[in-house]
Amino acid sequence: MTTTPPVTRTATATGARASALTWNLLDRRPADIRLAGSETASVTPAWAYGGADGAGVRVCVVDSGVEAGHPMVGELAGSHAVVGRDGGLTVEEVAPADTCGHGTACASIVRRVAPGCELHSVRILGENGGGTGAALLTGLSWAIEQRFDVINLSLSTSRPQFSQVLREMADDAYFNRSVIVASAHNSRIESFPWRFSSVVSVGSHAEDDSDLVLYNPDPPVEFFARGQAVRVAGPNGSTTRNTGNSFAAPHVTGLSALILGKHPRLTTFELKTILYLTAANVRGV
Repeated sequence: MTTTPPVTRTATATGARASALTWNLLDRRPADIRLAGSETASVTPAWAYGGADGAGVRVCVVDSGVEAGHPMVGELAGSHAVVGRDGGLTVEEVAPADTCGHGTACASIVRRVAPGCELHSVRILGENGGGTGAALLTGLSWAIEQRFDVINLSLSTSRPQFSQVLREMADDAYFNRSVIVASAHNSRIESFPWRFSSVVSVGSHAEDDSDLVLYNPDPPVEFFARGQAVRVAGPNGSTTRNTGNSFAAPHVTGLSALILGKHPRLTTFELKTILYLTAANVRGV
């Protein structure tokens, strides 16, 4: 399993794929993917999430854990981890802690965008930021069973043997109103679950605007959010700047929490539609 750690730049493919907007938008600008706004669309950002702070929305960050009491995160409503027990893996409640800082960084972005959300953490990654497919399946399955409103997954696995069960999990979440927001891999390789249509997949753009979300007319990545030099929580209460698709996804996770806070009980399909209609390039701004 691989996370999407900080990188400086993803190489551009050659040939036909060179023009594809798939993994990120680092070599293009928002003007390059401007779309005409829908003539029938009446959804505006003000209607979708204006005045909302994510209150009442349960968000779970499935990652490396979250540092206790970090000033950019605050207190967690719940802290759990995948642990070995009786020859297998299970999820148990643990003290808030982060093995490598990745989860705390992601959580700080969610908190900035949706400060009123109820934030939970499930640790599946180890000290080097890596983990196993079994841990991913165990942690994600538990999060889905808890019916969190939004699940942030800034990591993926490239192992094809996990693809089918992850697809089934993502479908289960989709039909039970648990929105999985998954970051694309930083490299142009197949990995999961961001490749599935039942999740909200996110790559990064290089703009400075942390509120700018763009729709991608050339899937599988559906949306682009800020992922370059993002100010995030660092170790031991510090702040730092990180780069990668990992840090684009939490922006959309937070935005999803704002929308669900204002419009509870939306289906994942309805939420995706609102994300699309409020994307800057769809609205034509």
